Amino acid sequence: MSIKLERMNSTFVKEISYILQNEVKDENIKFVSVTGCEITNDLSYAKVYVTVFDKEKKETTMKALEGAKSFIRGELSKRVEIRHTPELRFIFDDSIEYGEKIDKIIEELHN
Repeated sequence: MSIKLERMNSTFVKEISYILQNEVKDENIKFVSVTGCEITNDLSYAKVYVTVFDKEKKETTMKALEGAKSFIRGELSKRVEIRHTPELRFIFDDSIEYGEKIDKIIEELHN
């Protein structure tokens, strides 16, 4: 991955996080954390990895993110100087849950 793409990925994570916390009016989206972003080489798509703090609201939160996708993309185009803002795809990141599961297993082995 090029340095430019890495820099854009980190910029997208920072800006999308800010937009979700401060700009989006939907209360279902307020408890979302952006964990990463992968922009394709041709800058046409961006996979945005998110986690949801309230596990019971995972489905409604992911649907709300899909609904707010065009608004978020529009705000990104205003904030990030890029000729074409990539289409956003929100993907649930379960790596934190997996890490917690591994921690519990290790802890049980030590006991």
